[in-house]
Amino acid sequence: MGMKWSSSVFIEQFKVAVRSILGQALRTTLTVSIIGIGIMALISMVTATESLKENVRQEFSSLGTNTFSIRPLRTGGFQHGRRATPVEPISYDQAKRFAKELQSSEITVSYSINATMVGIVSRGTETTNPNVQILGIDQHYLNVSNIPLEIGRGFSQTEAEEGAPMILVGSKIVSKLYEEWEDPKGTDLLIGGTKYYVIGVLESRGASFGMSQDNQCLIPIPAARRQFSDKYQSYTIICEVPDPENIDTYIDYATGAFRMVRGDLPGAGNSFEISQSNALVDTMLEGSEGITIAAVVIGIITLFGAGIGLMNIMLVSVSERTREIGTRKALGASARAIRTQFLVEVVIIGQIGGAFGIGLGLVLGNLIASFLNTPFVVPWGWILVGVTLCMITSIASGYYPARKASQLDPIIALGRT
Repeated sequence: MGMKWSSSVFIEQFKVAVRSILGQALRTTLTVSIIGIGIMALISMVTATESLKENVRQEFSSLGTNTFSIRPLRTGGFQHGRRATPVEPISYDQAKRFAKELQSSEITVSYSINATMVGIVSRGTETTNPNVQILGIDQHYLNVSNIPLEIGRGFSQTEAEEGAPMILVGSKIVSKLYEEWEDPKGTDLLIGGTKYYVIGVLESRGASFGMSQDNQCLIPIPAARRQFSDKYQSYTIICEVPDPENIDTYIDYATGAFRMVRGDLPGAGNSFEISQSNALVDTMLEGSEGITIAAVVIGIITLFGAGIGLMNIMLVSVSERTREIGTRKALGASARAIRTQFLVEVVIIGQIGGAFGIGLGLVLGNLIASFLNTPFVVPWGWILVGVTLCMITSIASGYYPARKASQLDPIIALGRT
């Protein structure tokens, strides 16, 4: 019976709370809006950040934990009072020699060159904007970089080494130059007047850091060198190992081999740097933590202001409802029941504000993500944090007014007009 009694009492308190909230529509709306804005600021910023993090994971983790990349050592500033000498880029000959050195090992080496970022691809009268990325790649690039093909095939070793006039195109270029019913495979495209035969279409991968991964073309490295100068440009080397558990051993072996290729003197530092894809992901994710912290701080400050507003509303409500409180106490309502009544009201207001803010925050956060071409995400963990913060804010703001209401003397309360 006690369970039924407490349940019925709670239901009745809930109904009374809803009537009271509806009776103070303007003040409730203002409070809900303040709480909603605080939660919206938190959820929108966190949603956009989580979307960016997911994009980083997708782009870099696609390389897998069994890969590492080699790039020239980044230098800058001054050393011993002199400006640091720029490190020479990784040349085509060095990349090729390194791949040959490791040919008999278990390491698969792929190297590539960014030929241009302002390429123009045309087919008949149709032409792309001058913003197509043209990459020169070898026969291992697709597998090592984990880039899938929608249709067609990649380059064979002979085609890659001889620089056959063949091309792999991104889906954005296909949509620009072809009708929906046309098959790009087996057709010809022009890059700056040079004809290439399409042998495959890259699977759509969206964008990375605002740059479309579908607006690019891949051609063999010798073809890229013929058409675009690689002087002063550096090749990127990606190595894939069969056993991720022993990747450090493979890195040590590759470091020794590449030092010989680069001609680094004994005792001198490396003129290049090696980074693992998962370590790069961790570094970039750490950089985004500041945005998350800022979102939490902004959200808490706004909720603090909302809490003050909510407390003020409840104090006014107590002063306006003294006769009601007095009547309830005269009819036998306990101080605990009165206190619970007011706490139920503030919790309902807080959760309405939280739901309003979470909804707007998800919409706004994913609109930002859409603008940055990053994935749609729903940060469930942070939504739970938002709900919890609203609950804490409501109870903290409503406890004093609720306690004040529960301590009213019914005789004095009924005597007020």
